[in-house]
Amino acid sequence: MTRKTSPAEPPAPEAGAGNAPNRMWGGRFEASPDEVMEAINASIDFDRRLYAEDIAGSIAHVTMLARQGIVSQEDAEAIADGLSRVQAEIEAGGFPFDRALEDIHMNIEARLAALIGPAAGRLHTARSRNDQVATDLRLWLRARLDQADQACRALQAALIDRAEENVATVMPGFTHLQVAQPVSFGHHLLAYVEMIGRDRGRLADCRKRLNESPLGAAALAGTSFPIDRAMTAEALGFDRPAANSIDAVSDRDFVVEALAASALIAMHLSRFAEELVLWSSAQFGFIALSDRFSTGSSIMPQKRNPDAAELVRGKSGRIVGALISLLTMMKGLALTYSKDMQEDKEPLFDAFDSLALCLAATTGMVRDMSVNADAMARAAGTGHATATDLADWLVQEAGVPFREAHAITGRVVRLADENGCDLKDLALADLQAIEPRISADVVALLDPATAIARRTSEGGTAPGEVAKQVARARQRFL
Repeated sequence: MTRKTSPAEPPAPEAGAGNAPNRMWGGRFEASPDEVMEAINASIDFDRRLYAEDIAGSIAHVTMLARQGIVSQEDAEAIADGLSRVQAEIEAGGFPFDRALEDIHMNIEARLAALIGPAAGRLHTARSRNDQVATDLRLWLRARLDQADQACRALQAALIDRAEENVATVMPGFTHLQVAQPVSFGHHLLAYVEMIGRDRGRLADCRKRLNESPLGAAALAGTSFPIDRAMTAEALGFDRPAANSIDAVSDRDFVVEALAASALIAMHLSRFAEELVLWSSAQFGFIALSDRFSTGSSIMPQKRNPDAAELVRGKSGRIVGALISLLTMMKGLALTYSKDMQEDKEPLFDAFDSLALCLAATTGMVRDMSVNADAMARAAGTGHATATDLADWLVQEAGVPFREAHAITGRVVRLADENGCDLKDLALADLQAIEPRISADVVALLDPATAIARRTSEGGTAPGEVAKQVARARQRFL
């Protein structure tokens, strides 16, 4: 039977007022913390985001305590019912968060005591805030990793769709940001599909490793109560309890690993964003971003700024910074828990908020962008992009060693530069004056579309091969 108690809210102590110690842990203390101490110590302003995970962990914990006979079934039911009421209050926006109570754990426990009375004090039996927060954070991060994976999948789907539309769209491929060889635009987009695929693999690896339950490790040494850690682990969807109680409360590898995976995703998104910025410029004109993902200028009416891409590029720094922040914070900490570790949450929360935005914005830009195939084709015909095809022909058809073919082609390129034209514009007689073995067959090879059609090696840029890559990518990733 659920115990009925007054729903009166707990009194909120004034920061630094009087000599009253913190009512949640103040038995050892005679005076309250200084106002500055309260300000630096409190985490409720950001860790309130963990409320649902904290309540889920508490319900699993008290259910186990009742089954093990550590608390009565009546108290356990009252606590579980009270926690559900607390969650409803938080989600309705009416919860009285109190900075004097430091964190989400104490805020919830204090409110629970106001709702159900002394029975609330039994909830914290056989656990500590150390294993509590480690459990909360793993639960929170596990869900965000799943969300990030789905967002990455959505981006891959958008890229694959656009790649399929542009299997035969010819564009210049670049090295050193210089025209190198013609490639299929679809082929170029599929490169990012592969990158995001590796990112998803890292997210999955991180999720697998973090999915161990710290609950029951208590402060650091375990507990003398006859708890069942396997029961709470199963109830919370963990694969197993963490094996070592010291490691369980001191480990933040899972946070660092998640941020490392996020930083790699952000780096990939930033590289793509840079290409979108370049491609959408008047100098390239390869694509146009839609009005939905562009902005204008306050003074120049003609401007269409690729701000979504620029912000994706910029926010990557925040995510990389979060990783560096966590590594720096953890590197000097002796086992087990230190309050420094409270600093893990703000960078983590910010990084995953930023990552979600960047993935959504990038997916939107890919879906909405228009492709200027003519501009791409014109650019692919400049910069002697088919020079390698001439060298390859000399090797394959004339039996010339590649290094000699490279030198011959270099002389042909120099001639084209001297004449102010591209390779395909040179007369056959001019080519043969440099190398008599060059025949009329070469002329067709100097066309970019013909050049990409010849790149039929597995993973290459020939349209037929790119179409196969599209099909394989759909099967592998979607």
